[in-house]
Amino acid sequence: MMITKKAIPRRTVLRGIGATVALPLLDGMVPAMTALAQTPARPIRRFGVVYVPNGVVIDQWTPATDGAGFEFSPILKPLEPFRDRLLVLTGLTQNVNGLTAQSGAVHGRCATKFLTGAIPRPFGQEGSDFLAGVSLDQLIARELGGDTQLGSLELSLESGDKGAGTCDGGYSCTYSHTITWRSPQTPLPMEHNPRVVFERMFGDGGSTDPAARHARMRRDRSLLDSVTDKVADLSRGLGPSDAGKLSEYLDAVRDIERRIQRAEEQVSRELPAFDQPAGVPATFAEHARLMFDLQVLAYQSDLTRVITFMVGREFSSRTYPEVGAPGGHHPLSHESSAASQEQLLQINIHHAEQFAYYLDRLRETPDGEGSLLDHVILYYGAGMSSGSHQPWNLPIVLAGGGAGQLTGGRHIRYAADTEGVTAYSSAKGGTPLANLHLTVLEKLGMRMDAIHDSTGRLDL
Repeated sequence: MMITKKAIPRRTVLRGIGATVALPLLDGMVPAMTALAQTPARPIRRFGVVYVPNGVVIDQWTPATDGAGFEFSPILKPLEPFRDRLLVLTGLTQNVNGLTAQSGAVHGRCATKFLTGAIPRPFGQEGSDFLAGVSLDQLIARELGGDTQLGSLELSLESGDKGAGTCDGGYSCTYSHTITWRSPQTPLPMEHNPRVVFERMFGDGGSTDPAARHARMRRDRSLLDSVTDKVADLSRGLGPSDAGKLSEYLDAVRDIERRIQRAEEQVSRELPAFDQPAGVPATFAEHARLMFDLQVLAYQSDLTRVITFMVGREFSSRTYPEVGAPGGHHPLSHESSAASQEQLLQINIHHAEQFAYYLDRLRETPDGEGSLLDHVILYYGAGMSSGSHQPWNLPIVLAGGGAGQLTGGRHIRYAADTEGVTAYSSAKGGTPLANLHLTVLEKLGMRMDAIHDSTGRLDL
């Protein structure tokens, strides 16, 4: 570590023509007296959610045995390299008043309740279009967002442009297209276009019109060209470790920008702009990995410490022919034939493979005395279970080290609601998902007596 009398400001950015590039955490940003005392800075707390739609094939998700010696199930097998940073949690339940697919509107209700603990009100009733609750991520963003440029990021792999209509049982599509709510009346849109996400993080926040973006691309072939001199000046004042970190970080920014530009060029050749927004890669896996790379950059540069990401919106009928699943995702989730269940299984595995890519990128990105994976708490899972979309025995994985607050490597099974009983006081009532929320809040430094319909904290 290079020790100087004056540390580099933590919020230092490189400014150029229409561009600001936030920096990763460098050794030179640690206060000099802290460095002299050789006292490591407190790890930055981070939180994220990766939400999968339409439930999963639950018997292919749930490990057969409990505890530290569990074997990974077929769906979770891609996550096995990260065993020591994973907790597989089964038996958690959402109380949605006994509603299942047969009751209607289960998609919007389960997605909304996943982080808000609230059962949404049907569209247009009682003078308000929306009514849910403040979501867990926004509660955390209020605590952690004061030191970052962006309080939170809300991302998706599917557009929510059609969210104004009704989707499920007379409920607004908004309830199925987002899991994040700033207030009970304010749902937050999930951005699916990586170009827009990149501009929000690093660009000038200009027009999202495709023609305007292409014009800017022709004018400035790289956002980083305008700050090259400043990078060189800063690099001369850094120690070898910091210089290497800065070089790797800027290479990653350039690589993501190059991939976005390439995707735009490919899309412009193949599809009309109004059908395929510029910046969205051609395949699901390319899109997912680019969005995950953006999330890594957001954490790495400390632009935000809270991210929610929907792999797909609820009720999604996306097809996955590239993995042998040409049937629509949602229709497949309601079909019981062996062929349909095999397609659904391949979709679930494909989703887990993309999450494994994210975990690997987090693990390989240095952060303080460890990695980003060491210092984050991530949810990976769904607000409903399998085919009939029952809201009990939810598929949930807790990933990351939580800055020393989590010990992974185990499958923990909680008392499950197997019959749809909604009263948690009942012997068959299950363990509320809100108990996990309450526990995670405490591990992020936010002590609360209760949240939503919690009945206590989980023993993790």
